[in-house]
Amino acid sequence: MERRVAEGLRSALGPLGLEAHAFKVGWYNAVLQPAFHLPYPDDTLAFVVLSTPSMFDKALKPFVKKERLKIIRDPVDQCVSHHLSRVKEKFPDQRVDVMFDYEMLPSRKPKFLAQTAAHVSGAAYYYQRKDVKLDPWGKKKIFGVCIHPKYGGWFAIRGLLLFPDIQVPFLEQPAPVDCVSTEEKRIELLEQFNFHWQDSRYRDIIEVKERYSEEQKAYFATPPAERFRLLGLSQEAQ
Repeated sequence: MERRVAEGLRSALGPLGLEAHAFKVGWYNAVLQPAFHLPYPDDTLAFVVLSTPSMFDKALKPFVKKERLKIIRDPVDQCVSHHLSRVKEKFPDQRVDVMFDYEMLPSRKPKFLAQTAAHVSGAAYYYQRKDVKLDPWGKKKIFGVCIHPKYGGWFAIRGLLLFPDIQVPFLEQPAPVDCVSTEEKRIELLEQFNFHWQDSRYRDIIEVKERYSEEQKAYFATPPAERFRLLGLSQEAQ
């Protein structure tokens, strides 16, 4: 069953520059405090959805062109939401719950912790302070960051698809690729991500196969309210 769903997702999302990676809810819940647990049985099948560099041209631009007048909030969020809702139609006999990276619970906690989901699914390695033995940061707050073995930091985690009626007790957990394996590189990665994230150097911490185009970099570097103009959308649409 898991294989059939995974293939269905690959054929639906691949052409849009999106990737889906399977995991069991129990793997995710096992590494988090109860306050962050997903409210499903441990063997429930879930997928974390990532956008790759090609999503901008394959999904976002066509979506904006077609839905120009209906775009009222962030175009990327709306585009992903549109396509993941369409994916649900591919599985008419299954219940599919969708969670998006920008959704919050009433407590203001995120609905799910995106980087943890990417790590437990094997999609990308979540580098955190605890992965550095000789920590140079003292009392500073240091945030972790996911690195993809193919795209480095040039990708984003967009959502979760959960299949509450599909239990996968025998699903085997893949380890994420530890592509930033030396202590020096990990320190450099966390330094760049925490203190110089605007210049995007952290995204190139490894040799990448594909990165954002110049147009896409300019788009994401622009304050959200001004992005409409870059896509040829008027402020009125907003």
